Amino acid sequence: MLKIEELKKSFVQRNGERLPILHIPKFSVSAGEQVVLIGRSGCGKTTLLHVIAGIRTADEGDVRIDNVRVTSLSEAGRDRFRAAKLGYVFQTFNLLDGFTAVENVVLGMTFARGKKDMDRAKRLLGRVGLSHRMHHRPSDLSVGEQQRVAVARALANRPRLLLADEPTANVDPANQQMIIDLIRETCVEEQVALLMVTHATEVAEQFQRVDRLENINLIGSEQQGERSIDHG
Repeated sequence: MLKIEELKKSFVQRNGERLPILHIPKFSVSAGEQVVLIGRSGCGKTTLLHVIAGIRTADEGDVRIDNVRVTSLSEAGRDRFRAAKLGYVFQTFNLLDGFTAVENVVLGMTFARGKKDMDRAKRLLGRVGLSHRMHHRPSDLSVGEQQRVAVARALANRPRLLLADEPTANVDPANQQMIIDLIRETCVEEQVALLMVTHATEVAEQFQRVDRLENINLIGSEQQGERSIDHG
C-alpha cells in the first residue's frame, strides 16, 4: 500500500543553509495494516506525513501509494490523488468555518468523487458523538469537538490510506478511546491502511506495530536537536 525508498527532505534556514530533516532508506505499510509512529517532538513526524500525502515535496526518493508514485506527480496531480485515495486528520483540523460540521464532512466526499452521501456523513458524526452538534459551525464547537469532526471528515471518502497526526491530542480523556476505536474499526471494516502519529503511550500500546521515527530516519538526533524551527 505505502512504500518509501531513499526519501530525503530538508528545509532552508534563515541563513540560507539547508537543514536535513528526513533520510528514510525504507519504510512500508501493507494494505489494511495499522501502524503507529512515535518519536520526540520536532523529529519530523508531521513532515513525513506531509511528504507522504504530497502536501510537501521530497528532495529525493520515492513515495508510492497503491502503486502510484506520488513523488512524480504534479502539484495538481497530488491534490487529486490525495482527495481520491487518502484521508488526513490534521493537528490543526483545517475545517471551513463557513460550513456546518456535517457540511465539512460532506465536502471531503465532494473533493474526492463529487458524490455527496449525507447519510454516511451523519453516521460518522454520530459515531464520534456529535449527532446533536452536526449543524453547528466549527467556531461554535469546542476544540475537542472540532477534532472529532476532522476525524469524521478524513474517513468520509472511504480512503485507501488514512494518515492521522495526533488525532487525540485535543480530545478530552473521556472521548479519546472513542476516537481511536472509531478510526480503527472503520479502517478494518473498509480495509483502510492506517499510519498514526501519537505521543500517547496508552494509544500506541493498543497497536501491534509501533515504529519509532528515530529508528528509521538516518538523520542524527544531535543534528535534529539544533533545529530552530519545529517542523513536526
